[in-house]
Amino acid sequence: MKEGLRQSMAWLHTWAGLLLGWLLFAMFATGTAAYFQDEITRWMEPEIAGTVDPVSATEGAVRYLQTVAPDARAWFISPPNSRSATTKVFWQPDGERRGRRGDTSATLDGSGNRIEARETQGGYFLYRFHFDLHYMPVIWARYLVGIAAMFMLVAILSGIVTHKKIFADFFMLRFGKGQRSWLDAHNVTAVIALPFHLMITFTGLVTLATLYMPWGIAANYSDEAKFYDAVFAEPAAVERSGKPAALAPVGSMMRLASAEWHGARVGAVRVTNPGDATAKVVLTRAPEAAIGARGEAVIVDGTTGRQVGAGASKGAALATESVMIGLHTGRFAEWGLRGLYFLSGVGGTIMVGSGLVLWTVKRRARLADPERPHFGFRLVERLNVAAIAGLSAGLAAYFLANRLLPLRMEGRADWEIHCLFIAWGAMLAWAIVRPTRRAWVEGLSAAALLFAAVPVVNALTTPRNLVASLAAGDWLFVGFDCVMLVLAAGFGWAARKAGRVRSDRTRRSEPAVAEAMAAA
Repeated sequence: MKEGLRQSMAWLHTWAGLLLGWLLFAMFATGTAAYFQDEITRWMEPEIAGTVDPVSATEGAVRYLQTVAPDARAWFISPPNSRSATTKVFWQPDGERRGRRGDTSATLDGSGNRIEARETQGGYFLYRFHFDLHYMPVIWARYLVGIAAMFMLVAILSGIVTHKKIFADFFMLRFGKGQRSWLDAHNVTAVIALPFHLMITFTGLVTLATLYMPWGIAANYSDEAKFYDAVFAEPAAVERSGKPAALAPVGSMMRLASAEWHGARVGAVRVTNPGDATAKVVLTRAPEAAIGARGEAVIVDGTTGRQVGAGASKGAALATESVMIGLHTGRFAEWGLRGLYFLSGVGGTIMVGSGLVLWTVKRRARLADPERPHFGFRLVERLNVAAIAGLSAGLAAYFLANRLLPLRMEGRADWEIHCLFIAWGAMLAWAIVRPTRRAWVEGLSAAALLFAAVPVVNALTTPRNLVASLAAGDWLFVGFDCVMLVLAAGFGWAARKAGRVRSDRTRRSEPAVAEAMAAA
């Protein structure tokens, strides 16, 4: 009975992991990078340097908004923090006046002056892509991502049942054994961070639970908007009185809120009816202050600076959801824990990628004619090349585009993203027209060269090169360049090993890559 269950789970594990594995690889890779999205954004805005005081920066932002949007319905301010040196502001025009987002938002320095940095979505794009994808309606993307995450959860749970020696696999990594080495690599990366893989997959589904399971809302609320009003209650909107009144010092409000939260910093400031006697200021706690992602709030009278309320208290369900989202995003994590998140994400990416390649490794010998596989097998081979080597090359192209595109180019941020997908698509086309083994070698080599080019192009186009950054103690730029070089070395070594592995008539294409990557 146990063997029958294990065999059925093996079938389920194999197909659940394969059918949406290419999408899962992209989700894991970009989601892992998103743990350092603020740092990636800072690298992609080299014009911005240094650190600023959040309180004085917010006061500067208020002065800026009083100049450009004194009659706005509301101001929204995101103060700088230890990971960001800029202040982001957005204002909602009063009445029916509506402008494009670029007309109602700005990036400011610590004194409240607008920064003319290059247009980029930076690390934020990678964060959004891992659950919103791109070039398709967001609602469709989230359903597709949700289905992929459910498949992932099934693959993890069935994999636990399938492995007889799951704890022994933790210590078993044999090099130079072909398929056995590749299987060991898959098992080790799966087992070593198994709690993380379970957590990140389940909490990812929880973040969009109301989208995937809307029936509870439909059964209890006549309108979905009423549900969100009840759960995420906000102070009732108040019309302007028409009586001008100066805004109290926002720095004092921030210190008041921080004291209320036992020293935690302010993560967001919203001012309604600025410049009017009815002005209110809502200060929200920064997410890194606690695991719960939905921060506490303090409501202050905008003219007197006195606290007049607090955010709505959370019930058990909302508090649980807040913790689940916080665990998934990891925004509460300091550098050490964020590093563990990142390494676990890298392990998950390798686990998915190795599983995709292992599918073809194990099945080639079973084919009637391994030299002439059927269409489905060839399709999986080529999609593996495009997903693993192609996405990697595309990410490197994204960073290169940030340095090479003209600074004043219209739609520059969009074209950075287009470059990622152009490179990714080119790798897919290359995988289709080339023999699979050669496509692996050439695809991995291309990824290695593109990642190696990032520090070089950065040095040629900005003054913040590796040597200058080391001298200035600019560890963010030093770290980014070093990560690019490590990735280049890893892909280069994998390409070299794939090219050196003998290719006899029964073991070409994926087995060569499997042995090379397992050795790597």
